[in-house]
Amino acid sequence: MKRILIPTDFSENAHNAINYGLELFKKTKCTFHIIHINPIPPYSGAGTSVKGSSVMLKEKVLTQSKKDLKKLVDFIKEHHNNELHSFVSKAKYDFFTDGIKKEVEDKEIDLIIMGTKGASGLKKVAMGSNTGDVITKVKCPLLAVPENSVYRRLKEIAFPTDFHIAYDIKVLDTLLEMVSMNNSVLRVVHISKKGEVLTEEQNRNKDFLHDYLRDIDHSFHTLTGVKLETSVQCFIESRDIDMMAMVAKNLNYFQRILFRPTVEEISYHTDIPFLVLHE
Repeated sequence: MKRILIPTDFSENAHNAINYGLELFKKTKCTFHIIHINPIPPYSGAGTSVKGSSVMLKEKVLTQSKKDLKKLVDFIKEHHNNELHSFVSKAKYDFFTDGIKKEVEDKEIDLIIMGTKGASGLKKVAMGSNTGDVITKVKCPLLAVPENSVYRRLKEIAFPTDFHIAYDIKVLDTLLEMVSMNNSVLRVVHISKKGEVLTEEQNRNKDFLHDYLRDIDHSFHTLTGVKLETSVQCFIESRDIDMMAMVAKNLNYFQRILFRPTVEEISYHTDIPFLVLHE
């Protein structure tokens, strides 16, 4: 039984992330934990009357959230009738990332699915949005689904890496599960500067990866380009990649690919989900 956490703010963007998750795990037995977190206001009230009204407001907000969640889950069940899927909903009053972290720990969550808002949403991940905070502060695999993503079978998954990190088995297991579940081909992509050769450590990590991936369809690609993000863009567009996967430990490399370009230069990943893998 796979345990998947999907935060929602009841927006179209969040609803699209739910739809994507339901389709992606259509043939997998799952419990979907749908959570809505009402953020704690930044002010601090000292007076008794302020505290009293704050408690009343909290109860009122949570009551409404529970009603909205019930309506959402009823809608999902009506339109996605899948006996392999069960749903649990929860309304919380907490700081967003703290609330997600507690839920991941308490429910032993295997994967978080969150919606992002197009190119600007992806860029914000580098600057502290909810998705970015969860990626950097919660040690759980996360699938970020851009608002324009429409599910299609994952024929090809790109895995950009610089080969500078030693790969943790648990991290790779999550990647292999995604590849096997969709009968995908994994494209391991390394971008190098002209004339650059791999160090002994990089070659060792590459050999380990090749050996570990021996039972799945995979290939290694080396691209030579001045701009990292432009090279990745060309690769993804030429191969019609369906998903990108990155290791969170490699976050600087990850951010260079996804967040450095200006909005005008971004096209390749606005509709492509990306999977962030944690140790």
